[in-house]
Amino acid sequence: MLWVRDTQRSLGFYRDVLGFSIVEMPSPQAVFLRANGSDNHHDLGLFGIGPEAPGPSQGRQVGMYHAAWEVATIQDLAKARDALRKGGSLAGESDHGNSLSLYARDPDGNELEVFFMLPREEWETRGFGTRKLELEKELALRTG
Repeated sequence: MLWVRDTQRSLGFYRDVLGFSIVEMPSPQAVFLRANGSDNHHDLGLFGIGPEAPGPSQGRQVGMYHAAWEVATIQDLAKARDALRKGGSLAGESDHGNSLSLYARDPDGNELEVFFMLPREEWETRGFGTRKLELEKELALRTG
């Protein structure tokens, strides 16, 4: 569940940019969403608390750093990057050795990650850590 300033604005971001679908909307200030390809009843709940609410603390107080959603294919990751760029939300890209990750901020500044898990047999040879994501190179290697 995520507290947001404006439910409709946040709904637009998670639906139109990240591809979530509405499961249930019990009120104009509350909506439950399912991530694309998920079997869960919902993966995210948005609850509006008003435009004057303070933004996220970004590590200045106890709380969650970010939520993360896995995509099934590297092509899905590339589509997510395009959508996040178009929406002006992309904040960073990283290759962690075991996953390829995109980082973004929603309209309220909440951080999120969209990632593609690499095959387990590659983890040791690639090494763990954080380095620059070269998504075009990874796409070429994995899609021919």
